[in-house]
Amino acid sequence: MNTLSREVPIDPAHAVLLIIDVQNYCIGAKAGKSEYFRQRLRDTVLPNIRRLQTACRRAGIEVVYSVIENMTRDGRDRSLDYKISGIDVPLGSKNAHVLEEIAPANEEMIFRKTSSSVFISTNIDYVLRNLGVRSLLVAGLMTDQCVESAVRDACDLGYLVTLVTDACTTDTAERHRQSLIGIRGYCRQRRTEQLLSEIAASQDLSRPS
Repeated sequence: MNTLSREVPIDPAHAVLLIIDVQNYCIGAKAGKSEYFRQRLRDTVLPNIRRLQTACRRAGIEVVYSVIENMTRDGRDRSLDYKISGIDVPLGSKNAHVLEEIAPANEEMIFRKTSSSVFISTNIDYVLRNLGVRSLLVAGLMTDQCVESAVRDACDLGYLVTLVTDACTTDTAERHRQSLIGIRGYCRQRRTEQLLSEIAASQDLSRPS
């Protein structure tokens, strides 16, 4: 009988919060397209990511980030898909910066990618394994693009993935909903409040009685 399950509470000592592409480029590139995107980012996603950052930092859970950023100024190192799509964030540019509202704290790692999946064009898997990570908490932009790619790849690489459903977004509510349906088989899905309660409970259990 198979007793394995994705429905495993996180172990803070072996967990990481990964915040995907919440950077100046993605906000600027998307801001004119969708009122849904702008409002959900402002009113829901950013506040929830801040709450997750605070809880994870207190619990000793690593917080890491991915951003789209070339290794070169002319972008010759970008993936073919990014070249075709016109996605171009020059090395060291302001567009590569994580949004100030959720700015990384001291020594929180940033993985700079040139493809949709952070697991394809960075050494994040190597680093997570060095850290002893088993549980990956995922939030960010865009649900049906880079977030979904990361979830699928992380699952195939052997991580237990929890997608924080109200700490990510995309251009429309329907696209967000369909993406969540499509990747249910690759991850647990939790709302921010549920995950905060889980983190708090894990801290209670770790305290001596």
